[in-house]
Amino acid sequence: MPLWPQCSSKNLEALRKWADRLIGLSAAIGSTALIFVVLVVLIDVIGRAFGSPLYGGQDITTMGMTVLVFAPMAMCDRLGGHIAVDLFERYFPARMNRVIDVVVAIFGALIFSVLAWATWDSAQLSVMLNLSTNLLYLPKAWFQWGMIFFMLLAAFGLALRALELSLSGHDIRTENDA
Repeated sequence: MPLWPQCSSKNLEALRKWADRLIGLSAAIGSTALIFVVLVVLIDVIGRAFGSPLYGGQDITTMGMTVLVFAPMAMCDRLGGHIAVDLFERYFPARMNRVIDVVVAIFGALIFSVLAWATWDSAQLSVMLNLSTNLLYLPKAWFQWGMIFFMLLAAFGLALRALELSLSGHDIRTENDA
């Protein structure tokens, strides 16, 4: 049962479809980063065994990990993969559980938004100080901007889930076709 029955389901469905495409793209980017980081570490370890480690391997791994951690964050929420403590859920009525889910999604969106804002400040410092990685001189701001995009996408996904739960009562995390 929706909290507000008068919802425009067509607009919400179109927004969800667009969001799912972006979330899928970010998850694909995260998967690519995982494969890339694993290959870099593998090449580096084999190179170390022969006395010739991969030059800049630590730089690539460190920056790749920023993508690897933040890119799939929106998909994690989309599939319901975030930690949830449901000790009292069975004792609460369905409407109260839905309100709690909405509040938690809004709170999560706020957390990711604040993290994006703090990272934006850090990226501004990186640009001002021309910060880069140690060996390959990869600009740190580029990766920070990527992190900001992925954090804002996660915040958008959480906010959209809160909106869907509020308007239609539909929890996107219960679908298996993501």
